[in-house]
Amino acid sequence: MKMRNSRVLQKLRAGEVVSCLKINFGDAQASELAAMSGFDCLWVDREHLAQDWSVVAAHTWATKAQNTDLMVRVPRGSYSDYIKPLEMDATGILVPHVMGVEDARKVVEMARFHPLGQRAIDGGSADGAYTRMDFQDYLRHSNEQKFIALQIEDVAAMDELEEIAALEGYDMLFFGPGDFSQSIGAPGNWTHPDLIAARKKVAEVARKYGKFAATSGGIQHLPDFIAMGYQFVNVGADVVGMSQYCNELQEKFAAARHNSK
Repeated sequence: MKMRNSRVLQKLRAGEVVSCLKINFGDAQASELAAMSGFDCLWVDREHLAQDWSVVAAHTWATKAQNTDLMVRVPRGSYSDYIKPLEMDATGILVPHVMGVEDARKVVEMARFHPLGQRAIDGGSADGAYTRMDFQDYLRHSNEQKFIALQIEDVAAMDELEEIAALEGYDMLFFGPGDFSQSIGAPGNWTHPDLIAARKKVAEVARKYGKFAATSGGIQHLPDFIAMGYQFVNVGADVVGMSQYCNELQEKFAAARHNSK
């Protein structure tokens, strides 16, 4: 019995660029539809959204069925908040607002098995095939095929960025432009020079220390992100697509109704 290999890590390790879409809707049919479209990874959120564990489980099943990875952004809480998505067989976790190297070290300690950390062991959940995996294989494969992304989205975190990047035991540095724009006093100003400089710096330092650089932004900026060194890019969200589609239909409906008078 073997753990499913991460599609994201396989592509990143091969030097490829990974596509990701954020899923805000609670119904896992949204994840299933997006996964059918061919995204490498889907991102569901427990930092801001009230998705209970049964909803996360449904998203996990929907993505696994299409060989798509699932990344869960966890709330900043206890160790169990970090490991439960992994035990449910999500492929990775995104930890928001990592503020410094000691903060990052604690995340690795809680979310990785020996020798990288001291993650609490069970093995009786979906990721361990309900105890059907060999115990040592389970520990090793979890460290190799489950990814951890640390989100850099505060000015304060930049002071120890190199130390965070040099830390062993995690895979990605994820630059979060939304909260970072707020932390520099320019909410929503995506072209602010300090934000652009920080985005470039995160990618540069990640690659310097053998980590993968991840971020989010509009699909129109993807070439720029790739040029900066980003290999993992979240390019949109289901709610954005649905909103735009509804607006477009309503505008066309209104125009047709007006022209028919």
